[in-house]
This record gives sequence, structure tokens and C-alpha cells, in this order.
Amino acid sequence: MTTPSAFPDRPVRVTAHLDTPLSRWLWLVKWLLAVPHYVVLFFLWIAFSVVSVIAFFAILFTGRYPRTLFDFNVGVLRWSWRVAYYSYGALGTDRYPPFSLGEEPDYPARLDIAYPERLSRGLVLVKWWLLAIPQYIVVGFFVGGFHAGWWSGGLLAVLTLVAAVILAVTEKYPKDLYDLILGLNRWVLRVVAYSALMTDAYPPFRLDMGGSEESRAGTGPQGHR
Repeated sequence: MTTPSAFPDRPVRVTAHLDTPLSRWLWLVKWLLAVPHYVVLFFLWIAFSVVSVIAFFAILFTGRYPRTLFDFNVGVLRWSWRVAYYSYGALGTDRYPPFSLGEEPDYPARLDIAYPERLSRGLVLVKWWLLAIPQYIVVGFFVGGFHAGWWSGGLLAVLTLVAAVILAVTEKYPKDLYDLILGLNRWVLRVVAYSALMTDAYPPFRLDMGGSEESRAGTGPQGHR
């Protein structure tokens, strides 16, 4: 389990590695293969929304995000990120995502969010709408829409489709394109975590590309727990 001090300079960490080789044609049917996940995620995101409302009032009155609720919402984001990475958020692996809210350290796509011991009681009133508006504008351009627990459309969908076509023709996923797609996903996940009240750290207007965050680490432990 992630501890509050695991990566204080970067409370939201998104990492992945590109599986090779990738099937040239499996991406054509991943939308069908992922349907069971989409169904489960539909209900999980309803629960995510309810939990976020409960957390809002808990933070407002106590300055704390209840740990059990926090871990559940992190689990929903992890599950969503794995499904997106497998399907049309990145197409970075052919390994079928596990039906799990847990960390799943062996899966090629991972997400960790540091648990905050304290959160601002005043900031919770404005960060999810007023302060996040500039981020919503940017992220809207990236993702287009939001369906069944993940985004669809927008720049990310176009770039992923380009990657799929190149993969079908050359059997290779262009590294520069992969790095860009991962950077866009990382930006989106940071905004989701912030708007879901899971951190007070404002998402940077910065495109941190590539699957690893180790090169951007400051001081402190580099590993995942």
C-alpha cells in the first residue's frame, strides 16, 4: 500500500511499459474484448462519484479523506487506467487487464496516489470546479468525451488510432508516439485525481512524456509500494 511519504513531490504517479511484440490486428477487436470491463467500470464509476461526495463532506468537516474511501477510489482509477492502456487509451499491451482494484504490480500499466494525511478544508470548496476549469479545458481537448469509466475521442483517440495503423503496417509501435500518448494520459490522470479531491497538489501544465516517472523524480524513494 502506498504511504503518504512515498513520493511527496509527485502525489500522482502514472507508469507503464510497452509490451513487445504486440499483435498487429488484435486492436481491431479489443473494443469487444473489453466490454466486460466497461460494464463493471460503469457501476464502479457511479460508486466513485458517490464516494467522492461523501469524501467532500468528510474533508470539509475534518480535513481528512477517509482512508477506506480513498483506497477504493484509487482502485477504480487503477482499474480504469489498466483497461485504457490495454484498449484505446494507449494500446500499449495485449495482456488482458485483471478484474481488480488492487495494485497488480506485474501488469504493465500502474498508478499510485499518495494518501494525504491532511487536506485543506477551504480548498475542497473550489478546487474541483473553479480552480480546475483551466485543466478541464486542456483535458477536454485531449480526451473529447468520457464513457464507461474512461475517455474516448479527442487528441488521444486520434494518436492511438495512428499508432494502431502504424503497428498494423510495420509491426512496431513508434516510441515517440508512445511517449506522447503516455504523457497525455498522465496529465489526464493527474487532473482526475485533483478534481476527485484526492490531493491538494495542483496538476502541472506540463507534458511529462514516456512510460517512466523515474527520470522526473526528485528526492526520496523511487520505488512503488
